[in-house]
Amino acid sequence: MNQLIDSFLTYLTAVKGLSKNTLESYGRDILKLAVFLEGKDITHIDQVGYKHILDFLTYLKEQGLNTRSTSRTLISVRQFFKFLLTEKFIESDPTFLIRTPKIKMGLPETLSLEDVEKLLSSPDESSPEGIRDKSMLEVLYATGIRVSELVELGLNDVNFELGYIIAYGKGSKQRIVPIGEKAKIKLREYLDTSRPRLLKSRTSPHLFVTRLGRKMTRQGFWKIIKAYSRKSGLTKKISPHTLRHSFATHLLERGADLRAIQVMLGHSDISTTQIYTHIERERLKEVHKKYHPRS
Repeated sequence: MNQLIDSFLTYLTAVKGLSKNTLESYGRDILKLAVFLEGKDITHIDQVGYKHILDFLTYLKEQGLNTRSTSRTLISVRQFFKFLLTEKFIESDPTFLIRTPKIKMGLPETLSLEDVEKLLSSPDESSPEGIRDKSMLEVLYATGIRVSELVELGLNDVNFELGYIIAYGKGSKQRIVPIGEKAKIKLREYLDTSRPRLLKSRTSPHLFVTRLGRKMTRQGFWKIIKAYSRKSGLTKKISPHTLRHSFATHLLERGADLRAIQVMLGHSDISTTQIYTHIERERLKEVHKKYHPRS
């Protein structure tokens, strides 16, 4: 089983060009299945049938996995068996008739303009780390890129003259995103003053670095944004993705075209972007309820 998993991950890397984070996610999901099958004394992959996959999904639910995570795990397992079928390791796909659990779409958490300003103003810019953090927050809100795309930015991915960055999204897909004047100013300040002090005599191809001269990680920036959320007194639960949602919502509120937002966010399907139209509708309903004399 481990050899098959390794072959599958190698295929995803070489053929599909998936990112490290996506590969790790696939690996974790398939490993859950492997552990489950081992507990059922299944030693060969061609022994796995439709009933085993159903039992596996029931097992995930009993383990407390929510519908969204279960659905994602099933997608990984489906891709795994599709690969095994293509490579002729198995003769039939046991996931073929399995339906994906329906996910109730919740509206993503967003910040008001005032809350965004509070968050972006919270870093102490008297220190190299504060200047870096301010720059990262500004870039995140100005572009709406994912935190994984933010920390992967290289020095050559910023074009100050034309005012854009190059982000590498899911499946290593490249896209150009405008950066905006305020973020550009803060990014230039970070590169001129803060980054050299963080690196000292070291060099790095990565845009955002730590005091140890290493690349900023997703986990590291997650902790940073949580700390600034507390510092700024915001009561909402904030993550790096909150700024991404706020970016899209604020653009839409000001009349931006949905397809332009889709391109900037790197969504392959417009239906993913349409969640932000629901946010706008809900906001308008709240305004109507609050201010209309007959509401």
